[in-house]
Amino acid sequence: MDNIILTQLYSLFIFIITGIVIGILFDIFRILRKSFTTPDIITYIEDIIFWIISGSLFMFVLFKFNNGEIRSYVLLGLLSGILIYLFTISKYFIKINVKIIKIIKKILSYPIKIICKIIKPFSFIVINIRKIFLNNYTKILNMTKKLKKLEKNT
Repeated sequence: MDNIILTQLYSLFIFIITGIVIGILFDIFRILRKSFTTPDIITYIEDIIFWIISGSLFMFVLFKFNNGEIRSYVLLGLLSGILIYLFTISKYFIKINVKIIKIIKKILSYPIKIICKIIKPFSFIVINIRKIFLNNYTKILNMTKKLKKLEKNT
């Protein structure tokens, strides 16, 4: 009897941890949404990915530690883990990671800005070369058309 209670308490603890992990996974997707603007279709795809990952994690833990049996303490542990995480650590986890991503974006954008400043004068040259090429190309095409007409007439 004591062994059964210990096993169930162990399973409850495992599912509380699983709930915390699912809460962290949920926040990772929230952080991505706060840090990067994406179209609605990407948001829907992210939601599907979240549910697939969290459902797979739940099923894996359920079969690994509870022989696939869904009991009330399993659902209670999972819900408790999610709520414990969301009401304690979640706010800080999101703030810290959003700041980290903003810093990384600034660090990565700096070299890109420098490269754009270096390339900008050359883009003027490339645009002018392109215009000259297109003008000459159209002239050559017009000349070839005229020559073909002359050949047909003779």
